[in-house]
Amino acid sequence: MARDPGSLAFAALADAYRKAGRSRDAVDLCRDGLQRFPEYATARLILAKALLDEGDPEAALAEVRVILGRNPADAQAHRLAGELERAVGRVPDAVAHLRQAVALDPSDRESRLQLETLEGDGRVPGTSALQRLLADDTFATMSFATLCLHQGLVDEAAQIFLRILRRDPLHHQARRKLDEALRIKTQKRKGS
Repeated sequence: MARDPGSLAFAALADAYRKAGRSRDAVDLCRDGLQRFPEYATARLILAKALLDEGDPEAALAEVRVILGRNPADAQAHRLAGELERAVGRVPDAVAHLRQAVALDPSDRESRLQLETLEGDGRVPGTSALQRLLADDTFATMSFATLCLHQGLVDEAAQIFLRILRRDPLHHQARRKLDEALRIKTQKRKGS
């Protein structure tokens, strides 16, 4: 960057800033670089992730929409859009983007895993006593879902958090806990 300030290297530097916890610097660098290279999708994805790190999922989603407007077949952008839509409580929109991501990139295990959970629609398949108990809305509470999560019943917890979010899309704690459940589920799958 020092030798050629007009190069595309700004995106790699911005990503390094973001990963080092300097998301504000990453945002500024990406915005500056995108003024010169507005079509640079990788830089726009890094900007979206930095905006999310800054706590602004709607601004991040706006950047991803620009990418998808230019290239509707960008699997990575659909994946991030799915995560962002889920983060702001719009589960049906998240499902639509994740379906697109999986269709465009069938090897995307993380998108497939998230899609599998979100398409569960708050139901836990099977016929065990716990699953029958979870079918009753009486137990669709934050306390019970958190207990399930702490006991390692990640799928069950995720479905309860989804049911809570269907009733109240703005329930911030349920969104955070659903994210936690999805992270745990992904880590378990990667470990197996």
